[in-house]
Amino acid sequence: MNNLNQIIRSRRAIYPKQFISGDISKDILLNILENGNMAPTHRLTQPWIFKVFRSSSKIKLGKEMIKKYHESTENPHESKSEKIMDKCKLSNIIIAICMKRDKKKSIPEWEEIASVSMAVQNIWLSCVTYEIGCYWSSPKYANELSEFLNLGINEKCLGFFYMGKFNHKNQKPTKRNNINSKIEWFN
Repeated sequence: MNNLNQIIRSRRAIYPKQFISGDISKDILLNILENGNMAPTHRLTQPWIFKVFRSSSKIKLGKEMIKKYHESTENPHESKSEKIMDKCKLSNIIIAICMKRDKKKSIPEWEEIASVSMAVQNIWLSCVTYEIGCYWSSPKYANELSEFLNLGINEKCLGFFYMGKFNHKNQKPTKRNNINSKIEWFN
């Protein structure tokens, strides 16, 4: 149990500029995604879809993200465009986090978004165990990439998960308010 506590308490956003060199193998990535696949899901809708970008496909994604950023922003800044491309280049893997809405809409959309979020949390915790840094970014233009991501009518992009090698040891503790301030007991 101490190991699980340590993993949960070590989880934090690690940005691409903090990644170190090293590749994430396909076997490790598949194991991490399988852990995501084990997330809770009401009525077994399993709404998560993961679009994986590696190698040159990261650059194609970056170019499309910059295009959509420019189309969706009144006064786009070149420095923001450069930052988008830098994140793509510095990441070993980028996963488009997508959701497929239940065709019958048998459960509220927020429950399916929650399921996808829990899948991402499983992935995030798994990354800690493999010494992989990662973070979830949800730019305002994410859902405008539907055609590029080959998403169907009931599907949407909820953001991008950037991944790269990182040593989680010697991390500063995550700042959180005391849990007692967030609990109300009823007897």
